Amino acid sequence: MSTHGNRRQFMQASAMAGMGYWITGGLRAATSNSPNEQIQVASIGVGGKGDSDTKNAAKFGQIYAVCDVDSNVVELIEKKLGTQIDHKYSDFRELLDQLGDRIDAVTVSTPDHNHAVIASKAMRMGKHCFCQKPLTRTIWEARRLGEIATETGVATQMGNQFTAYNPMRKAAYQVQAGLLGNVSDVHIWTNRPVWPVPERRPTMKPVPDSLNWKAWLGPAPYRPFGDGYHPFAWRGWWDFGTGALGDMACHTCNLPFMALNMRDPIAVEAECPEHDGDAFPAWSRIKYEFPELNGRPGFTMTWYDGGELPPVELFDDVTLTVKIGADTIPAPYASGSLMIGDRATMYAAGSYAERGHQIIGDVETMDVQYPHSPGHVEEWFNAMRNPSEPPVSNFATYAGPLTETILLGNLAVWKRGRVDWDPKELVPLNAPALQRIVHPEYPSGYEV
Repeated sequence: MSTHGNRRQFMQASAMAGMGYWITGGLRAATSNSPNEQIQVASIGVGGKGDSDTKNAAKFGQIYAVCDVDSNVVELIEKKLGTQIDHKYSDFRELLDQLGDRIDAVTVSTPDHNHAVIASKAMRMGKHCFCQKPLTRTIWEARRLGEIATETGVATQMGNQFTAYNPMRKAAYQVQAGLLGNVSDVHIWTNRPVWPVPERRPTMKPVPDSLNWKAWLGPAPYRPFGDGYHPFAWRGWWDFGTGALGDMACHTCNLPFMALNMRDPIAVEAECPEHDGDAFPAWSRIKYEFPELNGRPGFTMTWYDGGELPPVELFDDVTLTVKIGADTIPAPYASGSLMIGDRATMYAAGSYAERGHQIIGDVETMDVQYPHSPGHVEEWFNAMRNPSEPPVSNFATYAGPLTETILLGNLAVWKRGRVDWDPKELVPLNAPALQRIVHPEYPSGYEV
């Protein structure tokens, strides 16, 4: 702990003294002659999205250690990085306990159920923390990680990369400035799930030699290994994932969340097929109620997944199309958002608003000031040396509240009905039995 504290102080002092880690303007990593100037990163979870998270971190720091429950994945990331990694683990606890004085930052790119236990331990040890979306599997975990980030002062960031997309930020700030007037209704949809919707637990199979199944399960209740968990389809299981909502809403809700300060809903109601509480249903339609907040009027937001879409008449005046190869796709695109105000409506196409957006209504576009991003990962590394400039999608003020809002919908999916919610105390007011989903118990060694 003390050694790491000295490393943090050295790096911050070096930045203040103008040492040459950052190239002005581009914020690209420059070569350092001293290993102490390199931010030493431990990448935890290096398959799937962890592959690109690790490679992105390697552009700005040194990948000092990797951890993955699958040894085949570890071998593959070494080949992709083109370097030998001397410190390799299958259990994150061993990595952090043994290398706590030699690493400065961690990336967490595991299945959702392991996010909070890894990130909380790393932050308490003084490690800067990047964590894939959704930030956590449960609502209480999202709140707690924000609190720990504040307590420890480390630089944090969630992996909803298009938070740094400047056209999206500009559009959000235009809505903040009143371009649409008072927004009353928001609609957000996705083409997920793209994984097979589980109908029953798979037949037990021998655990592959390359897989540490106990470490993969982590804090989750034990179940035998079988097809349909590792490496991909875990998202459809309540014990491990957060369904289509948790998978994509941290992306698709980004524009409305930033534009409308879309936090602290007071009620949520879901329609979905019957389910057994073991696997997520094939589709859902979820309506949130947001009260007035700091002068922003209250509004409703409706989420759609599994093929559900907003009413078609809402797109009658939308002319924006998306070109995919030779095809021209009219609204609504496979994923996107719609914000309806009393002056105008904004349609954004794509999970990240990356397919363009259109203003429907007789209003003039606004020139607004907004914080320009040098790039998502750059924001995180810059904050390690300059704590006064936290990433936009930091745990405490953005990623945590966004995740809390999103995961509330899963309480209504579990109940298949309405949940009245106390956003300050994180309590379901009309369904106390749901509290165990809000704040589960953790086995010894996996506390948050």
